[in-house]
Amino acid sequence: MSAALIPRTVHNASGVDDDRTARRPTPQSPRVPPPAAVPSSLQNRAFRGSAAVRDGLLTPAQLRSRAWRRLFPGVYVHRDVVVTHALLARAAAAVAVPDAVVTGRSAAVLWEVELAGPGDDVELTVPPGRHPVRVPGIRVRRARLPEDQVLRHRGVPVVSPEASAVELAGRAPLEDAVIAVDRLTVAGVAVLPRVRALADRTTGPGSRRARRACALADGRAESPQETRVRLLVGQSHLPAPIAQFRVLDHGRFVARVDFAWPERRVALEYDGIWHGDPTQFAADRARLNRLTAAGWTVVFVTAADLHRPSELIARIADALAR
Repeated sequence: MSAALIPRTVHNASGVDDDRTARRPTPQSPRVPPPAAVPSSLQNRAFRGSAAVRDGLLTPAQLRSRAWRRLFPGVYVHRDVVVTHALLARAAAAVAVPDAVVTGRSAAVLWEVELAGPGDDVELTVPPGRHPVRVPGIRVRRARLPEDQVLRHRGVPVVSPEASAVELAGRAPLEDAVIAVDRLTVAGVAVLPRVRALADRTTGPGSRRARRACALADGRAESPQETRVRLLVGQSHLPAPIAQFRVLDHGRFVARVDFAWPERRVALEYDGIWHGDPTQFAADRARLNRLTAAGWTVVFVTAADLHRPSELIARIADALAR
């Protein structure tokens, strides 16, 4: 064999053979660390998966991991983020259907009135000329919204509370419509006179129903069931009661009751399931004793009574006749 082909081997000080040909260092490119599994910029917001991959925030494999939950096709959120209807509405308007306006029950939720839950479709509105959008979990309608009725709430366009109230009043069954207007107004996000004024100016399908529902709302009911009780009594032959009445006895505060006929000293109270709590039960009994000592008669209403309206009206009439 030619000497030129024999690797040159030397002995180092320790006597170990040193093959300089085999151990010659080779240049290496610097290692690029993979993207973080959970980038901080994506921890608390919804995002489009393709954009996160394009920008190098996630790899396709990381996006498919259990760290992320899909809200809509192509739209994700970190698994630790609690999915609420408000989150879905913001994700739908900001990511899934950009430039859409949050309307209907979804708008009410963004104004912190829980008229929809995480299992309900998000309601959006886009301009009339826009191409129809079909996304599972999102209900999109095309309509022209007046500019003065569209606001921005935490970064997304949403109709004003008053516009949301009128929209819901015009499309829901009458009782549900009045409940929606009551809830938006009693929460303080919508002003009832403005709601009624907007309803009076509204035209088109549902406008007559909206005006009627807004006229029936009073913005005082502290629960949907109280609205139902008030509507039931209002449809009867009974005189109209005063809602959220403060009962006084010789100038001393006794209690605030759901409905009252002060001249008859008769109160009407909705008795919800939460009143069965032992602590609340004791407080209710003490309150009832104060009302009775002040000469008042209290008629209690339960959810079951609303399914027997004629019997309930007869019971109230009997108390008023005493």
